[in-house]
Amino acid sequence: MIFTLLLTLSGTTLPVASVAAEADYYEVTTLAVPSDIILEVGGIEVGPEPGVVYASTRRGDIWKIEDAYGAEPRFTLFSDGLQEPLGLLWKDGWLHTVQRGELSRLRDEDGDGRADVIETLCDDWTISGNYHEYAFGPRLDHDGNFWLTLNRPFGGEPFGKMHWRGWAMRIGPDGKMVPMAGGLRSPAGLEIAPWGDVFYTDNQGEWCGTNKLCHIEEGDYFGHIWGVESAKLPISRMKYPGKTPDGLTYVEARKKIPDLKLPVVWFPYDKMGKSAAGMVWDTTEGGFGPFQGQLLVSDQHHSSVMRVDLQQVDGVWQGAAMRFRENLQSGALRLRWGDDNVLLVGQTNRGWGSKGNKSQGMQYLRWTGKMPCEVLTCRATSDGYRLTFTKPMNRATLENVESYRLNSYTYKLHSPYGSPEVDHGVVTVESAVAAADGKSVTLKLGGAGAMRIGGYVTEMHLDGVRSTDGEKLLHPEVYATLNVIP
Repeated sequence: MIFTLLLTLSGTTLPVASVAAEADYYEVTTLAVPSDIILEVGGIEVGPEPGVVYASTRRGDIWKIEDAYGAEPRFTLFSDGLQEPLGLLWKDGWLHTVQRGELSRLRDEDGDGRADVIETLCDDWTISGNYHEYAFGPRLDHDGNFWLTLNRPFGGEPFGKMHWRGWAMRIGPDGKMVPMAGGLRSPAGLEIAPWGDVFYTDNQGEWCGTNKLCHIEEGDYFGHIWGVESAKLPISRMKYPGKTPDGLTYVEARKKIPDLKLPVVWFPYDKMGKSAAGMVWDTTEGGFGPFQGQLLVSDQHHSSVMRVDLQQVDGVWQGAAMRFRENLQSGALRLRWGDDNVLLVGQTNRGWGSKGNKSQGMQYLRWTGKMPCEVLTCRATSDGYRLTFTKPMNRATLENVESYRLNSYTYKLHSPYGSPEVDHGVVTVESAVAAADGKSVTLKLGGAGAMRIGGYVTEMHLDGVRSTDGEKLLHPEVYATLNVIP
């Protein structure tokens, strides 16, 4: 229900609508799952036939779901007995998955809906049997290589420590494994960008101050010390980083380890979820709303989907994170584009818990066609940020510096679990210049915390900004990570 108030700001009286619900813009449909099926989704893939979706589960099953978008989808057990298949990928008529100990491919040769053949493509990494020795992926790069990420084990090690835990792996068409980058912790999300670059998400914990999105290049070190000894082996593409200092900020740590890779984006803990996971780029060309080309990232704990606007400066990626769609039924672990520009969300909360009160399942998001009032992009300039919007905004509110609240902070690289926000700095808006059409504003920033590079977050609250018809922003918070000043 919309009601109207009056706001007087900078001498201008505006009608103000109440904050609209997210569901007005992105509706959620819950896939009907039979009561005897436990769909703890670890991977999603769209089948080659219309209306068909495949879902792998942490329990070792792969389900073929026909008429997946209808009232009564049909489930066939495509395969079972696998070991935690946490990703799916179609290639050349085979359904590929990564199990805890191998990259596998499956095929239904007799057409009965069940896999008849399973083949091992690569099993060159080792496992000890510890909890959390997950493998995530596979994703396929533009050169035909598979990529996967290996979780570090948690708890004791009764069977010894194995190599390559906490690494990103590239596996060629010939099955040869190449360890590309190390220092990962719990890299639950892995994706290839439309232009070919590789990105992953990681989860807060020891040696990982908060959830983050990172760009993987050959030889990168991301700061977690667990698997660094593997860098001494001849097949490693990462140079051994030496001893990682414990307790410095990332800016300070990089002075001692120049090869330490900064995150593209920090997701401030709890403000932007607690367990970043799977992701997809919006490649729908407007079929999913105004966010074409941006990155959508799921969060398992918050049962939500976040949004990231990326910016590349001098070859270095950075960006801004914003909330997008919350209040899903269970922990959002996997994202995949389905038929007709719907966003499939695979869900589970086993072992982690989530804000959603269901234990598992699948939902999909569809744009209703209504335009949300949102920050569209946030890009660093030489002395501040330029923000664009999905709707024309009232210029008086855009140019009133009191419309904004900003501060900045970073995180520690250290052995305790997670990091508080540290090294806070005051950020002031010295000027705000709106475009004539009200679709953008350029902020010039000042104060001791302004424009600090090296992984600092600038937290922005646009509480006073209004559209020309008086709407508040649906999500007025922006968290911008700055690595390079343009």
